[in-house]
Amino acid sequence: MRPLSIWCNVSYAPPLADELRRALAGHNLVMARQPIAVNLDCGEDDPAIDNCDAAFGQPPPQAVIRCPRLRWVHLNTAGYERFDTPEMRAALARRNGALTTSSTVYSEPCAQHVAAMMLAIARRLPESLDNQRQLRQWPAADLRRRSYLLTHQHALLLGFGAIGRRLAELLAPFRMRIVAVRRKPAGDEPVETVSPEGVDALLPHADHVINLLPGGAATANFVSARRISLMKPTAVFYNVGRGSTVDQDALAAALHDRRIAAAYLDVMSPEPLPADHPLWTAPNCFITPHTAGGHADEHQRIVHHFLENLRRFVDGRQLLDRVV
Repeated sequence: MRPLSIWCNVSYAPPLADELRRALAGHNLVMARQPIAVNLDCGEDDPAIDNCDAAFGQPPPQAVIRCPRLRWVHLNTAGYERFDTPEMRAALARRNGALTTSSTVYSEPCAQHVAAMMLAIARRLPESLDNQRQLRQWPAADLRRRSYLLTHQHALLLGFGAIGRRLAELLAPFRMRIVAVRRKPAGDEPVETVSPEGVDALLPHADHVINLLPGGAATANFVSARRISLMKPTAVFYNVGRGSTVDQDALAAALHDRRIAAAYLDVMSPEPLPADHPLWTAPNCFITPHTAGGHADEHQRIVHHFLENLRRFVDGRQLLDRVV
């Protein structure tokens, strides 16, 4: 295969930027005029992408659709909501193109983040931290009485991609009943898996409802007010998918009315969450500012993941984390 022209709108600091340039020495690296500031941005359109074979980062979707030469897009995120459209799929299909993500990079930290949330609420760590910072009392009897074990509890995973699979592995030692929900069950999943039509029957029995769903029209408000009402009062809800998949007003109301036990939220709509949003002060609502996927070598792992997929693309092998 001839050398590729690879457009990129992610700016990395040295020495990672130097490593990327060295790795692409046999290709033509085309840097965008305006690199993106954060991963969730797609940046401005750039005519330079029109003459490129591949794109790395967050290219504007309209540019991907219009460029007949562009045959491979690798996103530096796990999410691909803005690219999951009929127009995008049709455009890539016409040129036998591919869209890949960095899901593999984020599966481990996101799964560990959820597991940490689950253990924290079970062992009443937030209450102990509040007590240390404020009252400095010794509520041992109350905390011991309200602590519980994850062992044999029921976890419902809404979504079963890379994060869900890794989370199921982390939870296996607790001998929990784990049921996953995915759009099209393949039949070879390592845990019991159902289609979305089965969610309502499972919600009343779940101790932990873990939302891993991507954004998009198909998942908007999937966790609706009606579905929140189906959860039992002792259930804990977690969201590391996308904020748009949850009716946040209904969730806040359920927490205020004590109709569910707690919520751990890493993603919101919008982000940042406004300071006056009711979720900030909802009882037993614990918020992390979209940090579930973060880790010290995050950028390095993204670059290495892209380079591995580049080798596969050049060799004509199966791409990692391919979604289109």
